[in-house]
Amino acid sequence: MIPGDGTGPEVVREGLKVLKAAEEKFKIRFQFTEFDYGGTRYLRTGETLPEGAVDQLRGFQAIYLGAIGHPEVKPGILEPGILLKLRFELDLYINLRPVKLYPNVETPLANKGPKDIDFVVVRENTEDLYVGVGGFFKKGTPDEVALQEMVATRKGVERCLRYAFELTRRRNKMKKLTLCAKTNVLTYANDLWWRAFNEVAKDYPDIKPDYAHVDATTMWMVKNPEWFDVIVTPNLFGDIITDLGAMIQGGMGVAAGGNINPQGVSMFEPIGGSAPKYTGQGVINPIAAILAVQMMLETLGEEKAAAAVENSAMRAIGKMKSMNAGQMGYSTSQVGDLVAAGL
Repeated sequence: MIPGDGTGPEVVREGLKVLKAAEEKFKIRFQFTEFDYGGTRYLRTGETLPEGAVDQLRGFQAIYLGAIGHPEVKPGILEPGILLKLRFELDLYINLRPVKLYPNVETPLANKGPKDIDFVVVRENTEDLYVGVGGFFKKGTPDEVALQEMVATRKGVERCLRYAFELTRRRNKMKKLTLCAKTNVLTYANDLWWRAFNEVAKDYPDIKPDYAHVDATTMWMVKNPEWFDVIVTPNLFGDIITDLGAMIQGGMGVAAGGNINPQGVSMFEPIGGSAPKYTGQGVINPIAAILAVQMMLETLGEEKAAAAVENSAMRAIGKMKSMNAGQMGYSTSQVGDLVAAGL
């Protein structure tokens, strides 16, 4: 457990409440170890992750993260020092983002409902522009040049594609996998994605391969989200379209994500951030953190418990007035109580 900053500890508390209720009902036993990594620790010690932290975390089966982000720590310190470091060094090469609209949750899309918004984004999580390859020349002068290079490896691309094809098969919904890229402009890195996608598709004859440029993908996510089943995409494009996905599924309060290493430890989190302006008020929505628990249970193979948590969360959502902080009709802890009791 890394509760983190801001409202992170508040939503993690409710997620653990639900997880412990699932323990009792489904006779599962978890051991919990808490780490204080985040902005508060950084301000106190000057370090993001202490020496040996990654190796220690590698020994767990799952990591439950609340949020990282502190208003007194300038951007560019905690993100690479904690989030990106864990992502790269633990090889969390899949970012998994369900985009699912639950009943009683308002979407900004006119005439769309839960039957229309139910797809998953598989985002490659350890390559692309995020690896930090680049530099400056003549920095701070009128002739300054800044370079940032997009990196794609055949190994990294193919393992992400195979994960997405397997997920599409397991979902057994439309059996359609859409590659979201920009092959008409990014003629090297995205050409690798295109060629690998078509080659890997031959191993999955039951899955329909589909393609959309990233700009078209954002358009269809708004106009016809029902067209999508599973989307697989490079890191940067995935970062962008998953925030759009969160909005069409009702906002950051319901959006959970997983950083997955199928062969190692994986990390699960609500994607809404630390929301420091709501800290300590008991008004933040914990549903996303609870759905992160559901994703964790599913990834650990506890599928019955995962389904029960999701169903109970759906029933709790049906009683809430809104998904927005301070407008739920319940406090943060009361929402956690509803879901835990619903198990």
